[in-house]
Amino acid sequence: MLDLQTHDKEIHVAEQVTTGRLVECRGVSRVYEAGGERFHALRAVSLEIARSECVAVMGRSGSGKTTLINLLTGIDSPTAGEILVQGRAVHGMTQEELAVWRGSTVGVVFQFFQLLPTLSVVENVMLPMDFCDAFPRAMRHGRAMALLERLGIPEQAHKRPADLSGGQQQRAAIARALANDPPLLVADEPTGNLDSSTAHAVMGLLASLAVDGKTVLTVTHDREMDRYFTRTVALQDGGVFSDTAAVTALAS
Repeated sequence: MLDLQTHDKEIHVAEQVTTGRLVECRGVSRVYEAGGERFHALRAVSLEIARSECVAVMGRSGSGKTTLINLLTGIDSPTAGEILVQGRAVHGMTQEELAVWRGSTVGVVFQFFQLLPTLSVVENVMLPMDFCDAFPRAMRHGRAMALLERLGIPEQAHKRPADLSGGQQQRAAIARALANDPPLLVADEPTGNLDSSTAHAVMGLLASLAVDGKTVLTVTHDREMDRYFTRTVALQDGGVFSDTAAVTALAS
């Protein structure tokens, strides 16, 4: 007997591949409860992100930006609605499944870098590969060095993170996020801790990754970075306030 639910899911996965959709949120809500009160962090958000888009998520503090990226990366779960990445239902995975999925599908770049201070830069970049056993062991060091070369800091490979400038640390963090070749890169205020010149350099790098085929989702409050995005999604009070395609976007 045909399982119609499974059949429908297979059709939806095929649709995502053929239409180029990488991320889909359908009626996603997140409600937190504390002290007997309910706070609606997200309210029925529906959103599609295509492959190779470079998308900015903007909004004031409390608008739902962090909640949205936590849901997209599987760090948190929606109260209602569905989240699909590459056709997989993120909201339906167990913690064990999420760990495996996240390691191969999503690269995360943090505002404060989150590099392990006791490891060298190249060891930090190798860490996701070691954790997920993503590449043969003999290839990992060479791949990490190639990523650092691409990010322009190969000479920093054997230094500790504390010996690097902020911009160099952020480049190392981007290299680490790319280690397992994920299709989706999520950056949470990646320029918030950098000076203006370095911030533009980092955003240019992220935009170039989208040109090369990655889907890049960046949470930012900095309007000066608009030129790097193909699209801007503004959140307000937990909902999508506006969703605007850029007239032009830069990759460098």
